[in-house]
Amino acid sequence: MNDIIRFAWGTSSLGDFIVAMSDKGIVALEFSSNQHAMEDALRARFPESAVERDQDGLTQAATTVAGLIDEPAIGCDLPLDLRGTPYEMTVWQMLREIPAGQTTTYGALATRFGSRDPRDVTQAIANNAVAVIVPCHRVIKKDGSISGYRWGVGRKRALLSRERASQAH
Repeated sequence: MNDIIRFAWGTSSLGDFIVAMSDKGIVALEFSSNQHAMEDALRARFPESAVERDQDGLTQAATTVAGLIDEPAIGCDLPLDLRGTPYEMTVWQMLREIPAGQTTTYGALATRFGSRDPRDVTQAIANNAVAVIVPCHRVIKKDGSISGYRWGVGRKRALLSRERASQAH
């Protein structure tokens, strides 16, 4: 085993979530109501790691994440340990540069990256395992409509609405 991934469950206004951390930072933040399946998926995602439940040790991280879900515009100072291909990491960094309350399109991200095919960007976004903090919810279709979201279109709509509301104040 190369490293230890600790995880805890939290509850938010948008449903239950799991937060998982290495010694370096958050490796996963996902909404799920099926704890058993999500824990199995976490172990499958990190087969070289020891994956352990640490509800008490990650209480503060889960509380911080729950607050962030309620007010996504406040930002998060929890460290991240993003794991992906170099391309995915670049796309995820571009997502983190989109200001709260604003959106961009898949095509605009692809153009910014120097690609003509937004499907590559869409795939990298779909592989993001850190909801809200890596704000893939801020990417919409070019016609302005809300498209798919790994954790449900309703959650995406709610996060965008919360960000717009906080920017209006």
